[in-house]
Parts: sequence; structure tokens; C-alpha cells
Amino acid sequence: MKPLFRRVTANLETSYTARHDILPHFKNIWHYHPELELHYIIKGEGVRFIGDKISNFSPGEIVLVGENLPHTWRSADEYFKNEPNLNIEIIVIHFLPNCLGDHLLKLPEAYLLPRLFERAKSGMVISGKANEKLAELMQRAIEATNLDKILILLSILKTLAETDEYELIVNGQAVFYQSNESDTLRLNKVCNYTLTNYKQDITLEEISAISNLSVTSFCRYFKLMTNKTYYDFLIEIRISHACRALIEDKIPTEVICFDCGFNNVSNFYRHFKKVTGLTPLEYKRQYLKKGRVLA
Repeated sequence: MKPLFRRVTANLETSYTARHDILPHFKNIWHYHPELELHYIIKGEGVRFIGDKISNFSPGEIVLVGENLPHTWRSADEYFKNEPNLNIEIIVIHFLPNCLGDHLLKLPEAYLLPRLFERAKSGMVISGKANEKLAELMQRAIEATNLDKILILLSILKTLAETDEYELIVNGQAVFYQSNESDTLRLNKVCNYTLTNYKQDITLEEISAISNLSVTSFCRYFKLMTNKTYYDFLIEIRISHACRALIEDKIPTEVICFDCGFNNVSNFYRHFKKVTGLTPLEYKRQYLKKGRVLA
């Protein structure tokens, strides 16, 4: 998806920004910015799009998004229809690589920081003890001032740079085109429509009409912007919801298949294995073993 450059609101009196938001749902469009973003989900669940990867998110997840890596989060509104009081609660920290000065990055003791910033360009999901420590530090960063604020950022960077408890989100650095606002609004419109209607049969004629393009133009446009076909994108959305349903373990796999928009079980199994590298049963077993979302 072609992302839009977004300028992060900066406070000239601080070296980085830390905010605590409680929202009905995410409203961000697909965007990127030069600041690194540390994103902590306290409450809420849904689907995140980072680079060319579509994945589920759930409470407790901490993600580091590198500079200029396109991303957005979408809350799972359909899960909240019977619980209207549920909200998204997040802590987000934005900082430039040189926010504490170029000299810091040149110090021999700080050699791990450039390596961290390079890894972050692929996106990082932080787990284990590092996740627990970062959650505490990020909460402290909200109210911190003066030197305490700097010390907390240094502790955050130290934790991120030294941990091996992480998974990269995308394979290699995401490659994308610069975009204008109309391009981005069109792709976000397609994305929103797909997330709302993924359980139904969505034809190319239908989705092309949503984007005000002919079928041929839409297919060419979508492939150029996302490096995948629209049907590949739709299947990944369906599989992400299937993964969540498998983890909840409330209904049989065969029912999940049809509930997520697949027309037959064999087709569902084939696509699930292609997207996740696992069968539905293997996926569920690995989740139960590790106690976290894999997709």
C-alpha cells in the first residue's frame, strides 16, 4: 500500500515525544515518518500493517517501527459490537535517531545503537523480559521531565539494543513509493472496505468501483503500490482473522474457514499454510506452547 508522509507533532522543548492515548479505535492512515516509533498496546486488538506484512495485534504487544517504514494499526471493531465501552489504549514514543545528539552515536560505547536503528527498519516485535521492562519504562516516560526523561530514553534504547527477544516483521527493508494525499486516501478506502467486508465475496469489479478505477487500472495500481495482488491482500486479511479465531478456540476449524470468507476447507488449508507456513492445527499448538500470537 502506498504510504503518506506524516509529520510527527513535535515539542521543541523535548528531545522526543511520549503520549498515552485512549481512543474508541485507531484512526491513522497508512503513513511513514523519519522518527522511530515505539508502540505499546495496553488495551485493544485488531490488525496491523507494517511494511508488506499484515498481522494481528493484542494487548501487551510492543513494536519498534524504524524510520520511514510505512505502518498503520486498525482496531477489530467487529469484536466490540456487543461491548461498546471497550477502547484502544496505547503508549507511543517517537524519536529521531540523533535526538540525543550526533555525538552519542559516534561514541565507542554506543556501537549497538546504529545496529539497532538498522534492524528497526524491518520492524521489531519485542517479547519476553525485554517487553516487560519496556512497558514499565514507557509508562514512566509519560510523566518524566528534565534529566529523568533523557535517562528513561537511554534505558529504553539500552534494552532494545541489547535484547535478543525480538522478531523482525518484514523480510528486508520495505520498498515503497512516495505518494500524494489522493493516492493514500484511495488505498485506505480500499483497505477499510476490505476489512469490513472480508467475509463476503469481493469481486474485482466491486473493489475497483470503490477506488474509482477500471478493473485493469486498479489491478495495475494495487500491484504497484503493494507489491502484491488484491486477492493476495484479501487472503492475508482473512488468514489474520482465522488465526485469531483459532487462538480463541471457540469454534471448529471448519466453521472458521467459512466464517473468514473461504468457500471450501481444502482451499482454506492451502492458503493458511502458504501465508503462515503452518497448518491450522500446527499454528494452534505453537500458540499454546509459546503463549502468544504468531500471525
